[in-house]
Amino acid sequence: MKRLMTAIVVILITTLATSCAQIGKGKEENKQEAQNQTVQTTGIARYKLYPTENLWTFIKLDTRTGQIWQLQYTVDEDKGRFEYDLNPQPLLLAGMQPVDGRYELYPTKNMYNFVLVDQIEGATWQVQWSLDDDKRMVLPISR
Repeated sequence: MKRLMTAIVVILITTLATSCAQIGKGKEENKQEAQNQTVQTTGIARYKLYPTENLWTFIKLDTRTGQIWQLQYTVDEDKGRFEYDLNPQPLLLAGMQPVDGRYELYPTKNMYNFVLVDQIEGATWQVQWSLDDDKRMVLPISR
């Protein structure tokens, strides 16, 4: 019981110290740090948004199942907002455990392509987003 209480206290102190350190940083330093990060998360997130080089387009990943959507937003018209399935079916095979953080996206030098990695099994997929239906795809690279 004492070990459990000690562990909880250590976690709380570490979390508090990290929060205070972030608050103490200057605005310019925080701004620079945010620009250098592709994705900001606290802990392991079920869903993550990945920016593309297109100002209006993000890729949304379910890190538990590997499902991916292309998101587009606009500041002018409602018709410019949409969400397309890039792969509507979970990538988990029979017997695989759905775990938050299992899948991760990595950008490539081609603005329309990402590489999806199963962090547990090592399988990879090519993910291509597009405004054209026939150019969107998620294809296995290795299984």
